[in-house]
Amino acid sequence: MKKKTLVLTENFPPLSGGSGRWFWELYSRLPNDEYLIVADDRIDLENFNEIQGVNIIRIPLNSTEWGVRSWTGLKFYFRCLFKLIKIIKQHKITHIHAGRVIHEGVTAYLLKFFTGVDYLCYVHGEDVETAATSGEHNLMVKQVCKRATLLICNSENSAKIVKRLGYASDDKIRVLNPGVDTSKFVPAKEDLQFKSQMGWENKKVILTVGRLQQRKGHDKMIAALPQILKEHPDTLYAIVGRGECLIELQSLINKLNLNKHVQLLDEISDEIMIKCYQQCDLFILPNRTIGNDIEGFGMVLVEAQACAKPVIAGNSGGTKETMIIDETGVIIDCTDPKSIACQINSMFQDPNELITMGNKGRSHVERELTWEAHVKKSRRIFEQA
Repeated sequence: MKKKTLVLTENFPPLSGGSGRWFWELYSRLPNDEYLIVADDRIDLENFNEIQGVNIIRIPLNSTEWGVRSWTGLKFYFRCLFKLIKIIKQHKITHIHAGRVIHEGVTAYLLKFFTGVDYLCYVHGEDVETAATSGEHNLMVKQVCKRATLLICNSENSAKIVKRLGYASDDKIRVLNPGVDTSKFVPAKEDLQFKSQMGWENKKVILTVGRLQQRKGHDKMIAALPQILKEHPDTLYAIVGRGECLIELQSLINKLNLNKHVQLLDEISDEIMIKCYQQCDLFILPNRTIGNDIEGFGMVLVEAQACAKPVIAGNSGGTKETMIIDETGVIIDCTDPKSIACQINSMFQDPNELITMGNKGRSHVERELTWEAHVKKSRRIFEQA
């Protein structure tokens, strides 16, 4: 019987986020007739599915509660099961790929009980760390991992977390790092017109791309700017992203009188985002651990290196797996603004070294982190499930 896989994920373009981009890049490169994406329907999706050329069904996959002890959570799972069982029968689904342990993994676990369809589950690091803090969610994750055929972790760090928490052992775990499209994320010559349009002319531009949430560390980078500006007064910090910390970050910018040195970019296209990577001088993901919330991998660091930019990341989560440390980028303590400022001031002292690091980063990505290599590895893993 021919395999037909249902990919269950709340996060999928045009919703923003690293895991959604990962799933789009991976499954859009796999045979169209073998994979059916079931994704969330929350936003205006007119023409999106057709343009992207993948098989997608949109159903509600968002809830304020993912536990099963509340009526809200139970109603959510019952609604999902009712819709998904019909989809499984209609499309003759033989396998399920769950995008996270909660809630997609829980749904896949329940579907296996009712339909017998096997599932594998993706693990991103922060999802299992967060689940372990709740007795109910911890028990749910244990059941999801126990019944899954395989767990696909986005980094070695995430795999270590799974083992440390006792969710699974090596025989069930596979590591699959996200990749990058090296035909889109490419180095480019200086574009003075673009820099002028963005207000970047004659500036040393530091870029962060990522959701505005605490663990991404935008606040610590902003707090580091006054010390950076003392040595490099032409510095501009550009942030691409949206999220729950927007008001907090705007308040900090105003408090430190940094409105001329921080640029918040929200509604921009992928094309403009790529140009931001290409035209910045340095990329930073100043991530840190907040409670049990960590950066599982850090796709944006790979995208920046693909554009031949040197990168800086925090010493938390799986970010060190994205780079060749001290050759294509550096890992530092990003909980401390002074540490960030010292590192950036040091790197800005030697523009030629920045170029060298960027070029090494591009070579590193081309060798290890292309989507083509990623797809080949994923096929081998899927055959084991």
